[in-house]
Amino acid sequence: MKIILAEIPETVNRDISIEKEILPKGSDIQIALYTPEKKSDFIEQIKDADAILTGYVPFDKELIDHLENCKVISIAATGYNYVDVKYAETKGIHCCAIGDYCTQEVADHTLMVLLALTRKLPVYQESINEKHEWNYLVAGSVPRLQGQTLGIVGLGKIGQAVAKRAKTFGMKLIAYDPYLPKEIADDIATELVDLEQILSKSDIITLHMNLTSENSSFFTYDVFKKMKKKPIIINMARGEMIDEADLLKALNEGLIKSAGLDVLESESPDLDNNSLVGRSDVILTPHVAFYSDTSMYLLSKIPADNIKYTLNGEFDKVDRFVNQVEK
Repeated sequence: MKIILAEIPETVNRDISIEKEILPKGSDIQIALYTPEKKSDFIEQIKDADAILTGYVPFDKELIDHLENCKVISIAATGYNYVDVKYAETKGIHCCAIGDYCTQEVADHTLMVLLALTRKLPVYQESINEKHEWNYLVAGSVPRLQGQTLGIVGLGKIGQAVAKRAKTFGMKLIAYDPYLPKEIADDIATELVDLEQILSKSDIITLHMNLTSENSSFFTYDVFKKMKKKPIIINMARGEMIDEADLLKALNEGLIKSAGLDVLESESPDLDNNSLVGRSDVILTPHVAFYSDTSMYLLSKIPADNIKYTLNGEFDKVDRFVNQVEK
């Protein structure tokens, strides 16, 4: 049995000891490096695989068409936009993703960035570290967090965890999520509103939705112009949801106060030539909101378990199927 761990250059050297411990004994476990320049070599290596485990490799129709024997693609993430799961379904390939492994970490990271931007931490750090100033007035106006309105876009598990934390700071909570039952929002004292109200009423907007074709590059200059309170923007979801050039323009024109981004449009950004780097009104972290010792263990364990259970026909033990293949 051949199992491929499909990796991008940034992850190719990661520790796979947990996967080796969990995957079916006697399997031929191989790492396959994907780059656009060497796609043909990658295809040659994966074509006879029984199972694929991947996080960021784009398994589109072309790659899926070359899978001659694959029974399952296990995605090491909660989002699965990198894999064409519907097309895989037509090929009889099960697709699995993770239900939950880092909700607490992402919610904590969101509040950390929210507090840092509200309290103007980057401004003070720049003033002290670069100018050797010791002056609380350098940050200008600093609002009290209590009573501020937090607009949450995407009130799933992470959005709900953010809401519960923000509530303890005395924030007013509104959320946009057309798929969420109202009673769930009511249980966490969050008002469901339409997107226009998020844009017009929020002092801080935080993104926690899955990436879809409808919300890719959704936050553009025209959307930023509708944000009446010049809010702080926080993105802990997917970088492609925000047009970076338009975000930069909105920051420069004062349409938004500041931005906290754990994700950018590229998973391998050119930081030497990115105008968001080095600004005191922007906090950037390297797609690390999910990260902890616990979450990293689960990130390895759950996808490997999903492969093992699918290949063994133990479908009821799979954490989360994201397509519908006859079992």
